[in-house]
Amino acid sequence: MEVGIASWYGPGFHGKKTASGERYNMYAYTAAHKVLPMGTKVLVTNLENGRQVIVRINDRGPFVKGRIIDLSYAAARALGMHRKGTALVRIQALGESPQTHLVFKGRYYIQVGSFANYANAVKLKEKLKKKFPIIRIEPFSKNGKTFYRVQVLAAQDLQKARMLLSRLEQEFPQAFIVAR
Repeated sequence: MEVGIASWYGPGFHGKKTASGERYNMYAYTAAHKVLPMGTKVLVTNLENGRQVIVRINDRGPFVKGRIIDLSYAAARALGMHRKGTALVRIQALGESPQTHLVFKGRYYIQVGSFANYANAVKLKEKLKKKFPIIRIEPFSKNGKTFYRVQVLAAQDLQKARMLLSRLEQEFPQAFIVAR
């Protein structure tokens, strides 16, 4: 369970591919989250008005500091936040009890940078090698362009990954957690 600020995204992304590979439909009940596995269903409660909606995670984001989930237009409208743009929400993965966190069987990485130029990604990787044993460069293609994401292996535990993120954010404020 997480509490924080939700935002929404719509027309500028409608029809474009999401991180899951499917096309974004602003009229579907979907959302972007930084670490929940793709396909996870999440109950979102607008703490400002009590409205609730269930969404399916099919994208990564939000990439604005302090925000915990990016909702589709349909979900934002159902929660009554589409005009304001943001709202204080509680999110809970379905099947998760309030006392536990979603169990993810995989690895967490901290993405510290993304570059269009591979040489810049290699430079950052070399710099990070001095402090971290496992760093990878993950290619990612979007709109015909390839970007190179530099990621540090954090842990298999979300709490440990969050601790490492807080350390890395001092030097890389744009850093965020990704799950693989």
